[in-house]
Amino acid sequence: MLPDTAQRHHYAWLSIAAAILTISLKTGAWWITGSVGLLSDALESFVNLAGAGFALWMILVTRTPPDDGHPFGHGKAEYFSSGFEGGLIFVAALAIVGTGVQRLLHPEPLEALGWGMAFSILSTLINLAVALTLARAGKRFNSIALTADSRHLMTDVWTSVGVVAGVLLVALTGQNWLDPLIAIAVGLHIMLEGWRLGQTSVDGLMDRSLEPEQLAQLTAALDATLPPEAIYRNLKSRRAGAQSFVQVDILVPGDWSVTRGHDLLDKVEARLEATLPDLVATTHLEPR
Repeated sequence: MLPDTAQRHHYAWLSIAAAILTISLKTGAWWITGSVGLLSDALESFVNLAGAGFALWMILVTRTPPDDGHPFGHGKAEYFSSGFEGGLIFVAALAIVGTGVQRLLHPEPLEALGWGMAFSILSTLINLAVALTLARAGKRFNSIALTADSRHLMTDVWTSVGVVAGVLLVALTGQNWLDPLIAIAVGLHIMLEGWRLGQTSVDGLMDRSLEPEQLAQLTAALDATLPPEAIYRNLKSRRAGAQSFVQVDILVPGDWSVTRGHDLLDKVEARLEATLPDLVATTHLEPR
């Protein structure tokens, strides 16, 4: 089991609870105002709930220890979470844009804006607090699922801000067409975030290398650990959810004993794994 996995799933439960609460508030805001912009905001919260539930499932999958069928563990399950959320966002965005176009063609007046705005603003503050909490947890636990959920919620926050601004513009100007226009803009913005989350999922499943700054840390650790007569080559890396993997060939003089060579490999692996959290290092000894 990965370190702190038991704690990570508690944050997913927090996201689920926040989604249920904000669904109630935003649906109430739409119901009493009739704003299609607020309806789009409520639909996005349903996506948040589905995404948070799937993130919880994938985090629980990562708790399964390595086995014969999955010797490197189950860390990549988190990438399914970001891909799933990206797909849900696209579906919600299409529904929002479709509803906005229909209302743009047939505008309707808005009602009871005061209570509607109060419900919407309260739900936005809840999402903001949870998004910031998940962002810190994602960074602390190196969790793709929690980071994706945080980014999704922040998108919802900015979406809500845009929707509230649109409804207030309608109240100030009396131009009802502004409400569905904002809803369409919200839908297009959500599509962009869905694309980004999908790209994150694809990168992870395709074994994308670690970030350049992480690779720089690893090469610095190698340079500091290897003696002058040894060199390295074929440094390769990949990430699988909260875990990272690196492999490298270590070349030593041909007259070294096997014991001496493997003592050096043990030292190199320990130094690399101490450099980055949740890193698994594999080295291969070759004559120089």
